[in-house]
Amino acid sequence: MALGAAPGAPAAPDPRGGGPAELLTELQRLHRELGEATETYQATSRSLTEQRDRNRRLGAGLVKARAALAEGRDAAGQFARRQYQGVVEVSPTLRLLLAADAQGALDQEHVLRRAARDRVATVARLTSAERRASQLARESRAALDREQVLAARQRTEREAARGKLDEVESLISALSPEQLAEVEGVEAERGEEAQRELVAAGGLSTTGAVPTRRGERAVRFAVEQIGKPYVWGAEGPDSYDCSGLTSQAWQTAGAQVPRTSQEQWAELPRVPLRDLRPGDLVVYFPKATHVALYLGDGLVVQAPRPGAKVKVSPLAANPVLGAVRPDPDGAPVPVYEPPELPEGAREGADTGYRDEEAPAE
Repeated sequence: MALGAAPGAPAAPDPRGGGPAELLTELQRLHRELGEATETYQATSRSLTEQRDRNRRLGAGLVKARAALAEGRDAAGQFARRQYQGVVEVSPTLRLLLAADAQGALDQEHVLRRAARDRVATVARLTSAERRASQLARESRAALDREQVLAARQRTEREAARGKLDEVESLISALSPEQLAEVEGVEAERGEEAQRELVAAGGLSTTGAVPTRRGERAVRFAVEQIGKPYVWGAEGPDSYDCSGLTSQAWQTAGAQVPRTSQEQWAELPRVPLRDLRPGDLVVYFPKATHVALYLGDGLVVQAPRPGAKVKVSPLAANPVLGAVRPDPDGAPVPVYEPPELPEGAREGADTGYRDEEAPAE
């Protein structure tokens, strides 16, 4: 895995005390907690990146504001020097009375008035520049404070997620091959049963839906990743986590989608399960902590969990929260040939959770 054990991570439960169902329940609980911790960490990481971008923009604005302030001060200084050197304004009436040439006096008055206007404008610019520089300096200090808070929170949440990851990996590594096979068998049975119930209730159509052109590219990309390992936080090309797979599939197809499953659920348009088409994203659990890409015919491509590989599973292998569509305005392709699945695409455990075991709000 890409990440090592977190310092002080709790020891994995002893798997020898329960049967396959109990072991599966414990594994699923840890995996749900890992998903929630991961979503929290990634959201903070993204906020930190955005804050740093804002800080850079504020810093650039502050540099410009200070340059404008220096320019304004220089102009004001020039006016001050001219006054000191004896350029004293005389009233227009007195100049007309004293001048030998009335027209020359009027011309001089025009020049002086323009100079006065320039002086007023210079003072106004200087005042505005001082206010702007002062405001940006305050905003920059506050922004830097927010960045430090987010960076500290990110470190804490990263360690929490790494601790959960270590628990999941420790439990899996403690299982014998026989125990793991039994757990996977129970898991697969639950997923198939949930799938049959969903279809029977009319909540899912398994008839051949047609993707958009981008959806087709996303599906083919996801299928090409089958067999690559799940790695926490990975987004390819050699390994993926659940939302790393779905976001990269759509990015390869030419569409930007949010990075995490919670953001994908929150920001992309919703679509009913009965209207799913290949390429749509299926989101799982009340907190939207898992996501898969719809393949068609009631199947999804997913990066299930630590210790597993990208694979094809029944859509209902996890408790479904709903589905979203990254390209709601895309037109269906005129002819669609589903990609051929590689051998062993459905081998290994699904992450099927019974409804009573789904993560609580």
